[in-house]
Amino acid sequence: MICVYGAGSIGCYVGGSLAAAGAEVAFVGRRRLADEVAAHGLTLTDLHGARLRVDAPRYETVPDAVAEADLVLVAVKSAATADTAGQLADRLRPGAVVVSLQNGLRNAAVLREKLPGATVLAGMVAFNVVRTGEGRFHRATDGGIEVQDAPALDAVADLFARAGLPLARRADLTAAQAAKLLLNLNNAVNALSGLPLKTELSQRAFRRCLALAQREALAAYKAAGIRPAKTVGLDSRLLPVVMGLPDAVFTRAAAKMLAMDPLARSSTWDDLEAGRPTEVDYLNGEIALLAAEGGLAAPVNERLTALVHEAEQGGRKDWTGRELLADLRRSARGR
Repeated sequence: MICVYGAGSIGCYVGGSLAAAGAEVAFVGRRRLADEVAAHGLTLTDLHGARLRVDAPRYETVPDAVAEADLVLVAVKSAATADTAGQLADRLRPGAVVVSLQNGLRNAAVLREKLPGATVLAGMVAFNVVRTGEGRFHRATDGGIEVQDAPALDAVADLFARAGLPLARRADLTAAQAAKLLLNLNNAVNALSGLPLKTELSQRAFRRCLALAQREALAAYKAAGIRPAKTVGLDSRLLPVVMGLPDAVFTRAAAKMLAMDPLARSSTWDDLEAGRPTEVDYLNGEIALLAAEGGLAAPVNERLTALVHEAEQGGRKDWTGRELLADLRRSARGR
């Protein structure tokens, strides 16, 4: 049995796809989603027109289902990782495999430290999922699931492939995670813009904001000895240059990046709209921390982190690209 622990948008889409492919799946998450799924089931769609339906999925609000699982997919927000590990430690069956499908760079290490008897693997989901209500979850971008390779995955690899989610197995996932984080630095920019992702990324001023954050990240990676993998068909080290291109040129050069549904929004925007704490400390805040560990400064990412925290408390979520870029440039100059 597979347990999706922390079944929000990503967890419901991944777990629902596996259930539609014939897997026994239990979801664990918030009461509001449990009630929604109980009333409506799960309907999964994607930007290419696919549609899957799962009637009466098993969705619980307590962690007991973990004890039955051979595979646990952890999809909680990064701030909840340590608490989740404590809940899993008391319930995991011997030989269980735990895969972190979370943003950021350090979650698998946190789980591994607290779950010494389990096989804990880093993983990442490279696509965007939008929750549209009444049990509907829409995959708004392309991308797959990458996971740290281990023999324990052999038993489930075919199942993921049948579900349309083939596992890209990597000996070391750090490079791929670092590349994804470079793109996820846009989550803060997107949330502060209040715009759909495609609309925001189509505006050069917002992309220049992202480029400032990415340059700091690349410097922090270099100091830490991390070389990010290619992403969206591009050398990750060139991303800040590409982001600064004029709109017409960017549209051609980054067509793969813009291949998304108009519905796509960042998870940070979604959290702000729902009144939930965001993961900004584990995205832009992670870069600030990594930079500090390498003796560097990351004022742009620090400022973006602060602005998102202000938005969590009722601050602005309607910045124009020019306003935000000017603010971030002042931060980079030390205000």
